[in-house]
Amino acid sequence: MSYFGTIYAEDIPHRAKAVYMYLRDRTNASGTCWPGIKTIAADLHLSSSTVKRALDDLTRRGFIKKEPRYRENGSYSSNLYVVKNLNP
Repeated sequence: MSYFGTIYAEDIPHRAKAVYMYLRDRTNASGTCWPGIKTIAADLHLSSSTVKRALDDLTRRGFIKKEPRYRENGSYSSNLYVVKNLNP
């Protein structure tokens, strides 16, 4: 089976599959990454609202966990995404 074979077989919208693969491709050794929604949208040629819906789809299904991140001054930064590895 291919690297992303498991996500291909999942019954989720194609937007969620694309965003999952994007996040998985950008994870570090601990399975985390933190791209902004605008960055994901620009790289995948999707709208920000479509990316938000995809992230919600993935979170509900347990493929990712979103953790808010904040700067030292307390302002909001991009989310930290913990991406579940679907390959055995």
